[in-house]
Amino acid sequence: MNIEINVENIKCGGCANSITQGLLADERIQSVSVDIENGIVAMDVDNEDVRESAIAQLLKMGYPETGSVDGLKAVKAKATSFVSCAVGRVNQPDATK
Repeated sequence: MNIEINVENIKCGGCANSITQGLLADERIQSVSVDIENGIVAMDVDNEDVRESAIAQLLKMGYPETGSVDGLKAVKAKATSFVSCAVGRVNQPDATK
């Protein structure tokens, strides 16, 4: 089953890499695809019940579901996503190019 979640704060390939690695840690998620330009995370999952835990994991990583977080939570999530950008770039083999 394929599900899509619209999220905020996806800035680059490093973000996409962090999202992919974070979500694939859940054995119920078979694959992850990140559309950076449109802020969409698509996943092949065992069942629809995975959606809520994926949303929670994305928020924890700094990528809140679009329209679901405001105020201080959004500021915190944005700051966390910048850290994820840096970590994702460092973890990519071509980060120096």
